[in-house]
Amino acid sequence: MVYKTHGTCSTQIQFELVDGKLHDVNFTGGCSGNLKGISTLVEGMDVNEAISRLEGIRCGFKATSCPDQLAQALKQAL
Repeated sequence: MVYKTHGTCSTQIQFELVDGKLHDVNFTGGCSGNLKGISTLVEGMDVNEAISRLEGIRCGFKATSCPDQLAQALKQAL
């Protein structure tokens, strides 16, 4: 799935869901090191667990963040 982000430095997130597990997460734009770290940490994670852990995380004074946008993308994919 490809998800266009809103309110973040990254512009889109690509990922695959296989049997309820998250795979191949790739962010376009944003803070490369941090987003590679997030992608590695959520690899193989249950989609609902990922949503639970990431939803609501904010970036500074922004109302959202790249992890929160991943949670929104996962919710949309479900």
